[in-house]
Amino acid sequence: MKAVQRLGFTEPTPIQARCIPLLKQGRDVVGQSLTGSGKTAAFGFPMLEKVVKGRGLQALVLTPTRELCVQVADNLVSYSQFLRFNIVSVYGGVGINPQIDALRTADIVVGTPGRILDHLQRRTINLQGVKFMVLDEADRMFDMGFIDDVERILSQTARSRQTMLFSATMPESILDLVRKHLKDPEIVKEKIFVDQSLLRQVFYDVPTYDKFSLLVHLLKNKTPGLAIIFCGTKREVDVITRNLKLQGLKVMAVHGGLSQNRRLEAVESLKKSEIPILVATDVAARGLDIRGISHIYNYDVPKSAEDYTHRIGRTARAGEKGSAVTILSERDHDIFRRILWEGNLKLHKEALPNFERVRFNTEATRERRFGRGMPRREGSGFPRSGPRQGGRTGGPRFGGRAPRRDGDSRPPRGDRPQRGGSRFGGGSREPRSEHEQYRPPRFGSAG
Repeated sequence: MKAVQRLGFTEPTPIQARCIPLLKQGRDVVGQSLTGSGKTAAFGFPMLEKVVKGRGLQALVLTPTRELCVQVADNLVSYSQFLRFNIVSVYGGVGINPQIDALRTADIVVGTPGRILDHLQRRTINLQGVKFMVLDEADRMFDMGFIDDVERILSQTARSRQTMLFSATMPESILDLVRKHLKDPEIVKEKIFVDQSLLRQVFYDVPTYDKFSLLVHLLKNKTPGLAIIFCGTKREVDVITRNLKLQGLKVMAVHGGLSQNRRLEAVESLKKSEIPILVATDVAARGLDIRGISHIYNYDVPKSAEDYTHRIGRTARAGEKGSAVTILSERDHDIFRRILWEGNLKLHKEALPNFERVRFNTEATRERRFGRGMPRREGSGFPRSGPRQGGRTGGPRFGGRAPRRDGDSRPPRGDRPQRGGSRFGGGSREPRSEHEQYRPPRFGSAG
């Protein structure tokens, strides 16, 4: 209670008010709620009451991502600051030996399924004494293919444990797990959509070659607070991050291809307002509780209405207003219509402002792939004149043609037949980013 008062809690959120009494009674609970609704405290407070220091591992929390793992562990440490429990976070991407040492005296473990299985195989963790089990963001874990891992982990714990499962959605796979592993659970369903009165949702429709220029204009002129930009691929995140830096913006990237230290550094920098902009794949759409996000930018349209909801859930939190901005190009129209229909969403179309076209360097990640000695040229958002450069022999060793500039009307290699393909095999490759996608002609119907 001393920690609760010091942390500034005054009254429980709805999910805390409903879950905490049930968990104190020893009931299993299934909670359906978005991140940011106070779930960590909902299971954390009653869990900390049940744990006794020095009696071995008694509580296990499974999370889908490393970032959420660290966040949950940090929150539990702050809740128990006067209890001095040994709370250990266990995730991949970092050395395993320090974790092995810490697990010997752990009272509570927060971990990702893959690394927990690593420790089970090494016999460096014993789950037989676990009395309190939490599956956080269960739908995300299953989306990432962890369902078999979760089943194997649950099989290593005692049936007498108390289990709590949180999920924003309840697909049949999760319901099957609930029926199999939870004992007469109480269903707690809270609001799973962002408060529409606080969230402004709009979209812009621009030619592909103007997307980045519009994004820069919005960031510099229409974004007073912190912002997260969501991209569809790791490569796109790297490209956009590099180009935003070239425009003088302070920005960092987060995606699964970066080391864990760099990912945590970026998230912490945004939390502390040391940088105003984070560029991320959907790894940042779930679980991360970052206060003060005023704008979400969908630079790439998400794959589903559910992904859209999770992305925009990073803003308009804790009673604050926020904006979710989607930047469409011609190729996005079909999937965007499907998202609007599936999610029963209504977004306002914004008129395009006057903005300056800025240069876009399509070589942002090619240095890493081909080495810094390769000749580079910067692309431009403007249609170019004059003869093309490169041809069949003027480009990179493995690519045929030289990299196309943004705004070039010819289809990229990923969407036209290849002449022999790679030296290691024919065929075409998947387009890797927004700037390598096919651009339909600007005349006629865009849809």
